[in-house]
Amino acid sequence: MEFSYDARTLELREKLQAFLDERVYPAEAVLAEQVADPGYQQWTRPPIIDELKAEARSRGLWNLFLPDQRFGAGLTNLQYAPLAELTGRSPALAPEALNCAAPDTGNMEVLSEFGTPEQQDRWLKPLLEGEIRSAFCMTEPDVASSDASNIRTRIQRDGSDYVINGRKWWSSGAMDPRCKIFIVMGQTDPEAPKHRRQSQILVPRDTPGVEIKRGMNVFGYTDGTHGGHAEIVFRDVRVPAANLISGEGEGFAIAQARLGPGRIHHCMRLIGMAERALELTCRRALEREPFGKPLAEQGVVQEWIAEARVRIEQLRLLVLKTAWLMDTVGNKGAHTEIQSIKIATPETVQWILDKAIQAHGAGGVSQDFPLAQLWSSARTLRLADGPDEVHRRSLARRELRQYQK
Repeated sequence: MEFSYDARTLELREKLQAFLDERVYPAEAVLAEQVADPGYQQWTRPPIIDELKAEARSRGLWNLFLPDQRFGAGLTNLQYAPLAELTGRSPALAPEALNCAAPDTGNMEVLSEFGTPEQQDRWLKPLLEGEIRSAFCMTEPDVASSDASNIRTRIQRDGSDYVINGRKWWSSGAMDPRCKIFIVMGQTDPEAPKHRRQSQILVPRDTPGVEIKRGMNVFGYTDGTHGGHAEIVFRDVRVPAANLISGEGEGFAIAQARLGPGRIHHCMRLIGMAERALELTCRRALEREPFGKPLAEQGVVQEWIAEARVRIEQLRLLVLKTAWLMDTVGNKGAHTEIQSIKIATPETVQWILDKAIQAHGAGGVSQDFPLAQLWSSARTLRLADGPDEVHRRSLARRELRQYQK
């Protein structure tokens, strides 16, 4: 395994670092001001994000996540990893500025891999251009959605159409008025084998019968600058049969193909969040002097800093190994590692952020530092794309299988 950066990665990394230093970090205060302005309309994109998107595109920092050269930068997972890590240092701004923000990234991957030419032309193209946003509607409030086979939303064939009925929540991005298309997962055949019951279908936001019930808060945050998370009801929503993605019964397989890259992208960005937290901890520890000496000289704080560095390096190596395996043997061949990073990274980064908050005292839980919101993101990712316990269960079963007669 070779993890050294190639020439293209080094060039893009240098460009991205300059973009962060020159434009993104200074824009964090501007974002806070624009969102706090009494005239700001909740769930809409603050003007600073459009400015950053235009600048990022002019610098050649656009759609870096897509390995398919027809649509994106054509980078491998291993090439993208250090770039995604950098964007994780400012997750409220950098990923979307580069058109590399979830859930659009996963939806673009689905459309690029499974979409028809017509679906790609109508929906993938404007997503690639950053003109619209999208949502992925899988999770439901009435069933244990950690088991995707539980999903009860119905997608029923009726002549040349499909009719959709169901209720979804945590549909990320759907509160944004620019969100124009939903990818909805539901049952087309309840009598089929367990993993062949589900299908995925494209539902334009303005289709009759689609009702956005409310936006969901995450630890009190609206996640408004990311497009929010919506509860959506579908009542006799009728769309053309041509909106079905890939085919009936393919929904579960599409979801698995979508979630693999999504999970590693989250973990890449989480490492950047951890680096930002450690940097803030060190700066704070050198500035503050309780009880007659700097925090940096307190043994417990030194232990936090040392442990954080060790944990970050461990995580980065595991994520890079996972990226390398995905590039060389495919997502299925990297299944153990994908689950491992999904378990280890959010939990570990949550620990690092917790210590950073502690080092900042009351300031750590305030809006004056990014730590509280970063912590909420890390904690949320222990549920998103599958809770820790589901991944541990699957991973343990795979290990045990080697020793079963």
